[in-house]
Amino acid sequence: MFQKWRVLVILLVLLLALAYALPNVPVLGPAMSSVLPDSKISLGLDLKGGIHLTLGVEVDKAVSNSLAITGQDLRREAKDKKITVLRPRVVGGTALEFLVPRASDEAALKELVSKRFPQLVLDEPQRGEAGQLRFVGHFSDQEIKRIEDMAMDQALRTIRNRIDQFGVAEPDIRKQAGNRIQVQLPGLSDPRRAVQLLGQTAHLEFHLVREDVDASKPVLPAGVIALPMLEKGSADDKPGRLIAVERDAMLTGEDVADARPTFDQFNQSTVSLTFNSHGAEIFERVTSENVGRAMAIVLDGKVYSAPNIRERIGGGRASISGSFTTAEAQDLAIVLRAGSLPAPVTVLEERTVGPSLGQESINSGLTAGLLGAALVMVFMTVYYGKSGFIADSMLCFTLLILMAGMSAFGATLTLPGIAGIVLTIGMAVDANVLIYERIREEIRLGFTPLAAVKSGFDAASVAIIDSNLTTIITAVILYQFGTGPVRGFAVTLTLGIIASMFTAVFVSRVIFERLARTCGPKGLSI
Repeated sequence: MFQKWRVLVILLVLLLALAYALPNVPVLGPAMSSVLPDSKISLGLDLKGGIHLTLGVEVDKAVSNSLAITGQDLRREAKDKKITVLRPRVVGGTALEFLVPRASDEAALKELVSKRFPQLVLDEPQRGEAGQLRFVGHFSDQEIKRIEDMAMDQALRTIRNRIDQFGVAEPDIRKQAGNRIQVQLPGLSDPRRAVQLLGQTAHLEFHLVREDVDASKPVLPAGVIALPMLEKGSADDKPGRLIAVERDAMLTGEDVADARPTFDQFNQSTVSLTFNSHGAEIFERVTSENVGRAMAIVLDGKVYSAPNIRERIGGGRASISGSFTTAEAQDLAIVLRAGSLPAPVTVLEERTVGPSLGQESINSGLTAGLLGAALVMVFMTVYYGKSGFIADSMLCFTLLILMAGMSAFGATLTLPGIAGIVLTIGMAVDANVLIYERIREEIRLGFTPLAAVKSGFDAASVAIIDSNLTTIITAVILYQFGTGPVRGFAVTLTLGIIASMFTAVFVSRVIFERLARTCGPKGLSI
């Protein structure tokens, strides 16, 4: 009865392996697509071709933006407490400076900061001749570390969302040391557009325009900056005249809930924005307090439009207009909808792998794998006879399970992954060698064929499982801490080891015990 259950398990594994492996066969897979699973083995960047990017995240800008937003929130909450806070601005990217006209408000302000903004550390204020107080504050070290970590995590998530909407299959995106992000996009047909999509910070900000300031002057008042205005219809949308705006943004793209490409009344492509509840509240308050002034819509340091605020705007909606093509509006909507990056991102490295080079790697890997497997199979057959033929059959079964496992888990096959498969061939046969040699020893000691098979498998299986488990542990560590190609090697090695243990220890035992019962000593041929 126990033997029958083993046979049923083997047949079930064989059927499942065939079901998941066949979709990867070029002709047979598409022909049977209606009855086979949809999952297939994906090819990595080094085999399929594509683009490799290293992006740098300027986390210092995220700290500066958080300081600016904290200054605006402090001024708003202080106003509710009847405390006047004037001109909050970021100095040097690391300090928040603001004025309090009445010295009598010092205690109340410090209490407000302590309760509502504990992350802000205030220095002792400087007292002016008119009695005003000049405060300078900065974030605590813990808060700066939290903002930087959050900026990296948000940038990673945002880039992944953009790539998912861009439609790239099996991308590899991971953080690296030095505030860097590595991106691998296999099989990409338009790498230039991908670079533009990922490199575009899409850092959206809304600034109030200072029409009383001449932006062309070399020295501007404190708290005012000059930004280039994109002129509609200019060649390649080159920046035109400068426009003076307040340094601190009133609202950022972090409060954007949705973005869609639309068309205006002149049938020009625009991007319609919808804010979340927090952003809608701020946008309504800012527009109500600044009726008659112009508000600049700034994207990645360039002013796309600066409409006048004619009335309070409720409902949390706005639009970005510019000389967009339909594709540009679509891409801008993608990056805004996927999330505005918390800090500017620059492309530090770009490498493109052509599909022809990837095909050469596939051919070389297949040649090495087939040649290695053929030599191993010939050796096993010559040295062990019929038992060697069984080992060769188990090797084929192992490779079938390996392919099925990679297909079922949606694994990506890389060039190091092919190396892992070649290594699996040797390790799979190694398990058979241990078992066969132990069976030979038991037969020399006078054991019957069935007893020799059972004793040989029992004794060798312990050593096989122990050695393979240590290799699996190493492969798991490689997968956890390695980069894309190294992880591909770890995946194929782990699946190959598990498959080889199943075929060598479980499947082979059923076959040998069957031969020992029915064919006697000559049936083993070992």
